Parts: sequence; C-alpha cells; structure tokens
Amino acid sequence: MMASPLLRREDERLLVGAGQFVGNTALGKCVGEPLSPQPLHAVFVRSPYAKARVTAIDSEHAASLPGVRAIFTHQDLNHLPQPQVNLSLGDITVMQNGAMNSALAYVGQAVALVLASSRSAALAAADAVMVDYESHEATLDCAKDAAVLAQLSHVQGSPVPTSHTDHATAAVHIKLPRVAASALEPRAAHMVWDDNSQTLTAHLSTQTPARAQSELAAALNMPAAQVRVVAIDIGGAFGGKASLFPEDIVLAFAAQTLRASIVWQATRGEDLLSATHGRGSQLEAKIWADTSGQLQALEANMQFTLGAWLPYSAIVPLRNAVRILPGPYRVPSVAVQGIATASNAAAVGIYRGAGRPEAAILMERAMDAAAAHLGIDPLAMRLANVWQPQDLPRALSESAYQDSADFPALLNRCAELFDYPAKRKALTKLHGIGIALYTEPCGAGGESVRLSAHSDGTYVLATGSTAQGQGRETSYAHIAAQALGCGPEQIQVTHGDTAHNPAGVGALASRSTAIGGSAVLAAVKQLKTDLSAGQTLPHTVEVFESVPNEAWASGCVMVAVRIDEDTGQLSIDELVWADDCGVAIHPQLVHGQLVGGMAQGIGQALMERIVYDEYGQLLTGSLMDYALPRATDMPAKVII
Repeated sequence: MMASPLLRREDERLLVGAGQFVGNTALGKCVGEPLSPQPLHAVFVRSPYAKARVTAIDSEHAASLPGVRAIFTHQDLNHLPQPQVNLSLGDITVMQNGAMNSALAYVGQAVALVLASSRSAALAAADAVMVDYESHEATLDCAKDAAVLAQLSHVQGSPVPTSHTDHATAAVHIKLPRVAASALEPRAAHMVWDDNSQTLTAHLSTQTPARAQSELAAALNMPAAQVRVVAIDIGGAFGGKASLFPEDIVLAFAAQTLRASIVWQATRGEDLLSATHGRGSQLEAKIWADTSGQLQALEANMQFTLGAWLPYSAIVPLRNAVRILPGPYRVPSVAVQGIATASNAAAVGIYRGAGRPEAAILMERAMDAAAAHLGIDPLAMRLANVWQPQDLPRALSESAYQDSADFPALLNRCAELFDYPAKRKALTKLHGIGIALYTEPCGAGGESVRLSAHSDGTYVLATGSTAQGQGRETSYAHIAAQALGCGPEQIQVTHGDTAHNPAGVGALASRSTAIGGSAVLAAVKQLKTDLSAGQTLPHTVEVFESVPNEAWASGCVMVAVRIDEDTGQLSIDELVWADDCGVAIHPQLVHGQLVGGMAQGIGQALMERIVYDEYGQLLTGSLMDYALPRATDMPAKVII
C-alpha cells in the first residue's frame, strides 16, 4: 500500500482526515484500501473475579438472539497459545495461561467471544451468556508471598558498608502506582480473512507489526507469508501496544474459522481493565556519604509487579532499573537487587521509559535525602558526585558501556535558566524546588530499511520501524534527504505494513531514531555506492543495520512547586528542562516529545493511579475515576 504523494507525511495525512487508524479500516476510509466485506462485530465476555475458575458456561440462548453469528468459549479456544515472551533478557518463569481458558487470574480476563452483525447485537448477546465461577482469594501487587517470576542484580565495587561512624546514611522508600498508557486510540483489531487466497490481513493497533505477523501465523498454524499485519496510524502507544494481546490471537482464530471479517474496538474501560499497565513497583534505597557529601555506597532493593500474564517485554522495566543505577553518579560500592512478582491483576509491561524513570526517581530521592541529612544544598550535592565528561564513556559490563555526557553542564545550564540561587533563597514552607538528573540507554540491536531510487529523482524509503505518533515519516525523510543531498519532499516513507515493508523490530525502547535512523543512513550509503558503480534506475537496496552499543541520553529538570494554603492544591509554577538527546534531527518533533513526556510525568507524579481493592477489583475503571492530566495541570511557565 503506497501513500499518495499529497499525503507523504503523517501530519498532512491526519489533517485532511485520511488517518489510517484501525477503526477507519473497518469503515473503508483508508487511502488505497478497498472496503472489506461487512465485518462481524466482536464483544468479549469478561470475568468479574480476580481469581476464579469457570465451572459452567451456557451460551445457547445468547447464540439464538438476532444477529448473532457465533460464540466462542474457552472450550473452543483453549488450544490457542498465549502471546510470546522475550526470554533472552533473563531467567523468567512464564505463567502458562493460554489465550483463553477456564482458569482466570484477573478481573476483566476474557471468558467468551461473541460475534454478531452489529455491535449492539453483540453486546446484547454478551450480556445473555451465563457463566458460573468458583472464586478464590486473590494475590495483590507486590505481596510478600507473591510468586517470584524473575530476579536480577547489579553489584560493583567493594561490599556495601553496614555501618561506619564517619558515614552519614539516608534511606528512601517509594511506592510507584500502576498507570495506564491511555492512547488516543484504544486497542483495536480488524481481521479480514480472504478465503480465495487463504490469507489473513490483520489491521492492528500495534508497535511491532513484524512480530505480530510471526506470532499470529504460528498461532494459526499458517506460513507467515499468508498473514499481513497493517499498523499505519495507531494513535499513541507509549509501550502499551508493544505486545500482542490474547484478544488478538482469539480474534484471528475466529476470522480464520468463520472465514469472515471481524472488527473489535476496545472501549476506554476495557483498556483500563485488561490492557497492560505501566510502573507498579516498590523501591527502597539506602545511600552512604561522608561528611563532605561524597557518595560512598548505594544499596537498592526493588520489587516490580507483573500481574497475571506476561507481555513480550514484561521483564524490561526491572532489567533497565537494575542496570542503570546509580545513574549519573560516581558511587564506589553498589549493590542492587530486583525481583518481579505475579499478582491477580492486569499485566504490567513497558511504559514510557520502561524502568529508566524508576531508576531516576529512586536515585534522585536518595540524593535529596542525603543532602537534607547532611545539610548540603541539593544542587551542590549532585555537582560533587556526578561523572565528569572526561571520565566517559565507561564500561558498565563486558557487553555494554555508557557513552558521552556532560552532567555538570546539564546541572549548571538548568540552574541558570531556572535562576536557582534566587529561588532557593525565596523558599517558604509552601514553596519547593525539585531537581532531577538522569541518564538512560536508548535502544539497541538493529533495524531494517529498503531504499529505492527512481529516475524522476524521487525515493521510496520503506522501514521496518513503525510510528506511534512521533513523526517518524518526517524524521526519516529528513535523515535520508540530508544524506542524499535532496529535499525531504522527494522522499516517500512507508512503514507499518508487513506486505510492503521489510521485517523489522518496530517502535519501542526509545530506539526508532537512534537505531532506525542509523539504518536509514546505512541504506543511503549502500545506495550511493551502487549508483556510483553505474547501476541503472530504478534501483533498490535493502539493509539490516545493527549498532554495537546503546545510545545514552541525559538531562536535567528543575521545577518550582507551590501548595495553596487554603485548598492544599499543589501547582507547578515553573519547569525548566535541559535535555541532551544528541543530534536533533527535527527540533519541533523533539520539542513535542519532551512536552508529551512532561505531561505524562506530571500525570504520574500528581494524579494518575490505577487502584485495586483488597479483592482485586478495579476501582479506577473509567476516566471519571482515573485522572489524566489536563491543560490546566501543566506548569504556568515551561522552558525547554
């Protein structure tokens, strides 16, 4: 599927109403796509219990209602596999639940699928499905007796001291709530079965179309070439759409079995109930420093909840948090322990930063605690302990290293823009200053690109990376155009369709520009080499470019906060952010990413929280209960 030349960039496409979201495909509104057969509408029957077993299910009456085409229960679907888990990141115990079965482990788990000619008919039939349950006591997040599914550690330097008379000690304990990714378009699937070609086209709201293609093909016992996954516009993801979901596998099987087109669009409530959540951890740290403020040792213990089933990258937040600490600071002795445990709640996966923010939050809180204990200015405490530019890069392990950064410059630049000395002097009991310094690895591995040169001076760049709203088409066009010596308007970028793009990794792990952009440059280099050797046009090259190490970004944020004396309401008067992202390919897109990250960070810090009660029942099942940040919650003054 090739985009119209007039709709080359995602911003232009969306502005003229030509967005290719999954919901649009079911309505036949996508450019260049024929209207599929009238789809059946899917509705899932979901468990009201956090831990239970289905003892009986009666769908006979529901199946007889007007418009109902079919009803699938766990008895029809218990042979289907659960989504794949990445086992290369550590020793992980995978809970074998399958895509749908009688053993239920969280509220909202699907127990049946209803397919009907309209959504209203499917909803009515879903209400008529009778299910008997045998309920059991639920295990809550981070419970002491929760099953440990993964355990990781990071130790460097000499043993952490247990006691020293000449060392000051500070300790912090943090509970980070679960949060919801809350994408513009909730999860959605439009499965189109072609009985003539025996192929399945799966329009999915996913960050990883190539992996989704291979997983769906394996689940359906089909060659991968007979499964096409399309994910052009997905309305945001933030990690929440990185994994295939059990619902996706079930819907694909139903389309294949019924030889039909099926559309499912999750409601916001369904996503809050059964989509993957982010964060959800308990973090503890103890920090030792001498009386001058020099750090001597760090000890950290972290417990991450993984919920009731494992998404593909479930272990990544724990892995990242463990390996990043102590972040930008030089600490001679470090001992970090982390575990990931199961619970009877929705799965927890990667969410914007995926363990990097957890490491930064813990370390920065510990630094503030140590500075307060010693009576040292928090900024001075940080400046005295950061790695100096000349000390970087440095090895973290045999296979990884932290590359260049200038932490003193970030702190000083942020302090200058923030006017830190003046604000520090003006502090009252109702005013506060927050400082956060961070460093984070951004992507690893490789990515694919197919680049074609045409005789009219235009190029088609097909990437295995995808987009979730970051402006990927624009940034890749700029990278290629600069390397080719042409205008960005001469580059047509395609992505997100396994039928027209090379198999790649996708958009996750902050990798798309650093890794995908490097692959674009490698493809341009190969194309120019071929053309200089006399190749005729049109000519195409295809590469899979791997990078030897991760790229590391860093930055500093300072905020001025105030509490209203009458209402107790906290507000952010000013936020200053100095971020070192390396080469800014497109400054406007970079700025947009920072503003979006700021909004999500403020949301988590001040208002967003997924809440379960002691029985595992979700109490924040709608946006009336789950508080997303609004424009009025943003800082009055922002300098980025």
